[in-house]
Amino acid sequence: MYFACTVLDGLEVHPTCLISKTKVYQMIDSRIKKLANILVNYSIKVKPDDWVCILTQDVVALPLVGEIVQHITQAGGHADYYIESEDIQEIILRESHDDQLKWISPVDKMVIEGADAIITIIASSNTRALTGITPKKQQRRQLARNKIFETFMERMATGELRWVATQYPCNAYAQEADMSLQDFEDFVYSATFADQPDPVKCWQNIHDEQQRFVEWLKGKKEIVVRGPNVDITLSIEGRTFLNADGTRNIPSGEIYTSPVEDSVNGWIKFTYPAIWAGREVKGVEFTFEHGKIIDAKAKKNEDFLLSQLDTDAGSRYLGEFAIGTNYGIKRFTKSILYDEKIAGTIHVAIGKGFPEIGGRNESVVHWDFICDMRQDSEILVDGELFYKNGEFQI
Repeated sequence: MYFACTVLDGLEVHPTCLISKTKVYQMIDSRIKKLANILVNYSIKVKPDDWVCILTQDVVALPLVGEIVQHITQAGGHADYYIESEDIQEIILRESHDDQLKWISPVDKMVIEGADAIITIIASSNTRALTGITPKKQQRRQLARNKIFETFMERMATGELRWVATQYPCNAYAQEADMSLQDFEDFVYSATFADQPDPVKCWQNIHDEQQRFVEWLKGKKEIVVRGPNVDITLSIEGRTFLNADGTRNIPSGEIYTSPVEDSVNGWIKFTYPAIWAGREVKGVEFTFEHGKIIDAKAKKNEDFLLSQLDTDAGSRYLGEFAIGTNYGIKRFTKSILYDEKIAGTIHVAIGKGFPEIGGRNESVVHWDFICDMRQDSEILVDGELFYKNGEFQI
């Protein structure tokens, strides 16, 4: 499951740039309105007097922000919006010394500790804005924010904080996906069901379908994954799977868990590039022994991969094992929010586990890597065939 490790990081507030765009908002694609409704009334279910913070990474997403604000207000909630700039983040990271990198804004703490709900909108004008920043500086920033990240995860695990992330279809992401903006918009709104007459009903149907697999997996102990790109075993004893049904990611479509931390053994090759902090890492291979990644390789940006694996004590262990189930996502886009959901794939994430399902691994990292399972591949659960060539068998 995708989630933002840097949940709130030096966001700039632009209080005058939203409502003045009235004429623009009158021309908004009706699918944006539906997407906003999904986020507010299905994913986080805004209630009267809820304090809801909208965090977006670029001004390009303002049309969606405006629609979200409208739906929050109509639901009786109180909307705050914070707009980040990757260009300014680049300046901060490039120019800051160690003490500055460790500084945490009181506003950040107040939002993470007090908000009832947070909507994160992933958007960008330049997906490679941070590629020139040294990995060491990014590590220091991540480590400094560990406490605020832990608070976010703890409040989310208890249900005290509702959170959902989505991506705004913009030119930068369309270019990454080798698509025109119009084609990419069609792809996004199809994957989120925002192009359907009743998107909420569609997501409820997804929940019901995936819940069958979650229920079947209850009480199981061991998973074996085999194929041309993978041969690993892992324990799920005492762990449960979660149903990713659009309440935390939009789009969604996966079932996921945190494996027992010292149980993973074997090897896996990832068939898609992994994008992290503005860098594309290709040809990644991991070898596990007693849960720990003892060998890691990459054909591109290997040094960066190794720097992230060495971030902290938990970053060489898995925090997540998941199976993608979204048959509406049929192509790789270089956006993990979509790509990890591709039906016929599995993904694992190094680093932070999910405490609400028993995950104990602690790390400031949570980075997903995807492996295709659609040819000559299978998943056995306690010796029983559960999944074969990208299809569930139960």
